Amino acid sequence: MCHCALGLLERPLLSPPVAIDTASYKIFVSGKSGVGKTALVAKLAGLEVPVVHHETPGIQTTVVFWPAKLQASSRVVMFRFEFWDCGESSLRKFDHMLPACKENADAFLFLFSFTDRASFEDLPGQLARIAGEAPGVVRMVIGSKFDQYMHTDVPERDLTTFRQAWELPLLRVKSVPGRRLVDGCTLDGRAGLADIAHVLNGLAEQLWHQDQVAAGLHPTPAEKTPG
Repeated sequence: MCHCALGLLERPLLSPPVAIDTASYKIFVSGKSGVGKTALVAKLAGLEVPVVHHETPGIQTTVVFWPAKLQASSRVVMFRFEFWDCGESSLRKFDHMLPACKENADAFLFLFSFTDRASFEDLPGQLARIAGEAPGVVRMVIGSKFDQYMHTDVPERDLTTFRQAWELPLLRVKSVPGRRLVDGCTLDGRAGLADIAHVLNGLAEQLWHQDQVAAGLHPTPAEKTPG
């Protein structure tokens, strides 16, 4: 399957046609300038990853559909993730940008770069500023540029301390762009899926569990989406 198919802005067609439910969520991607927010969203959407960093002007939204099967019931759910990405300069310059990104958000993704120690040290401030007044919103931390881990400024002991202190999921993603083919697709589509599946599965699992709790249900561990 062509990797770019994940980034369709219309509901994907399934073959054979299957009647499945759609769960829609708004996700705000937060982090210092240059950590790879736009690159991560592009990777999740199956689009071409920018090679050169350009700060995002204003707010950019990207829709990603991701099907998942619940392990206990074999029920298939189509997750519709709407990612909101805003440049750091715009957030500082325009007071309405951050409230717009946070409004009705179902999840916050907090990014840091393994090659930028300051972005990791900025995480507690990001968590307090973005998620401090939204205790019910899913929070996940993602370390970008994991493929450059040999040059890391963030050792494993610091990650362990952070996880113990904040008790949040902490995932790692690579940042090397795939080889170009046409229309943003890559020659290594399956490898690209392997790089991002754990992020989308993690989001689906966390958000689905949040909905079950909000509905007063208590799913068993077997009723989780694959991680």
